[in-house]
Amino acid sequence: MHDRMFFTPVAVTVGAGHKRIIASLFDMHEFLTEFPPSRRRLSYGAAVKACEAARAGDISTEAARDALITFAVTAGVLWPAAQPAISVKPVARGFGGYAA
Repeated sequence: MHDRMFFTPVAVTVGAGHKRIIASLFDMHEFLTEFPPSRRRLSYGAAVKACEAARAGDISTEAARDALITFAVTAGVLWPAAQPAISVKPVARGFGGYAA
């Protein structure tokens, strides 16, 4: 079976602070299969059907990716697009350094 890649991979949370990159239909199928049944929602079934349809060539790979993103948002596992910026301000202490 030919595995088709996403144009832009999808990052999902798989644990406390751990990220998983889903870059293909195979990765999507594997992620959905491993997803805990107790956390599945209605969008889970739509994502599974979209993945199967894309693997069969009935819909585009990007349509399946969109279904995955919808599921990830609904399940609360979509990795945030922008990471929080951490600002560091040097403080003058002793010799050298910068004044606050």
